[in-house]
Amino acid sequence: MILRARTLVPVTAPPLEDGAVLILDGRIVAAGRWADVRPHASGPVTDLGDSLLMPGFVNAHCHLDYTDLAGQLAPSRNFTEWLKSIHAAKSAWGFSEYAASWLTGARQLLESGTTTVANIESVPELLGVCRAATPLRVWSFFELTALRPKVSPMHLVEAAAQLLQSSEPGRGGLGLSPHAPYSTTPDLLTATGRAAIEHRWPVTVHVAESEAEFEMFMYRRGPMYDWLSSQRPMDDCGLGSPVRALERSGLLNRSLLAVHVNRLWHDDARLLGERGASVVHCPQSHAYFHHPRFPRPELEATGTLLCLGTDSLASTHRPRDPRPRLSMFDEIRALAQTDALLEPQRILEMATVNGARALGQAGQLGELVPGAWADLTSFPFAGSPDAAVEAILHHEGLVTGTMIGGEWVSGRGSIPDSSPADAIS
Repeated sequence: MILRARTLVPVTAPPLEDGAVLILDGRIVAAGRWADVRPHASGPVTDLGDSLLMPGFVNAHCHLDYTDLAGQLAPSRNFTEWLKSIHAAKSAWGFSEYAASWLTGARQLLESGTTTVANIESVPELLGVCRAATPLRVWSFFELTALRPKVSPMHLVEAAAQLLQSSEPGRGGLGLSPHAPYSTTPDLLTATGRAAIEHRWPVTVHVAESEAEFEMFMYRRGPMYDWLSSQRPMDDCGLGSPVRALERSGLLNRSLLAVHVNRLWHDDARLLGERGASVVHCPQSHAYFHHPRFPRPELEATGTLLCLGTDSLASTHRPRDPRPRLSMFDEIRALAQTDALLEPQRILEMATVNGARALGQAGQLGELVPGAWADLTSFPFAGSPDAAVEAILHHEGLVTGTMIGGEWVSGRGSIPDSSPADAIS
């Protein structure tokens, strides 16, 4: 199969006019100018016409099962109050509500050009049912917490490891997610790190997200400290920043996706960079909580790999018309609006190839190169290659087609027809 489009955006190479991608057995064999790919054309050619063809987005952090909470939580006075609100909302749901919400979120991602997602799984029963019901590549991170634990941290991790080992990775992968330093304990974090190394699983953690979390760990005070002091031991507080808490537990390494990282202390950025951890920024969630400026320059200066995620629709304002949707286009547009010094190409990389690298999928996802999976998306575009990346940053709404592993899984690329290679001029 060959796809031809007015503009091809490989991400790791400059945009091309009259581009084409040759696909065989679900993978990319060649990607470049039509004139260069055409000699290799031995199958049908699909001409997408005036379209932009690019890799599918890699959403590096999401809570699919919270999708139907969109706009349902009233604005809170602070982050701690929001945590209480979402716990209350979740307690009213059963399996069917979580499953429907998960699948709605997966569909929304596909319709807006995401092909891979790193998802936090808070309901273990969803792992088999929902993953099998979507073509989306899902890296499922089993969520672990230790508030008022009924079993030891070691047993929690062992049970999670057994569940993951019995699960089919499908098109994606598996991993562990101790929720956050404040909702776990040092023993749970350490046990998670050991299990992840043993099984070669990635780990993702919400860390340094709010001022309340920072105050809790740095100074043993604040609303989060007061709320959690009766629910967990507080011996790990007063010893340094939340990032330092991960460092003491051995979780700062190349397999870590550290989510949010809004509040840094002294050498936190250096530590993240030296240990090779990746950081995932969720611009719309960041704006919802009115967090201070995301410390992108400090993190980039240490070589930290930066990625983008959607987080969940539970951290969105009450819906108007239309309802909010999970969309990486919305996230990159929000980032571009709040960080004028960040080059468009860097934003695109954060939403594609950087997320792939964070998941250990360099050369496999997030870029159009030989050997990568044929995970692509397209939308109408009649401009020049010089304007292609800006067009991606300003695109709103759905895409015309999303392809995973060489198969259209949403839309069909706005395809007028398919023709033999020798019929294309």
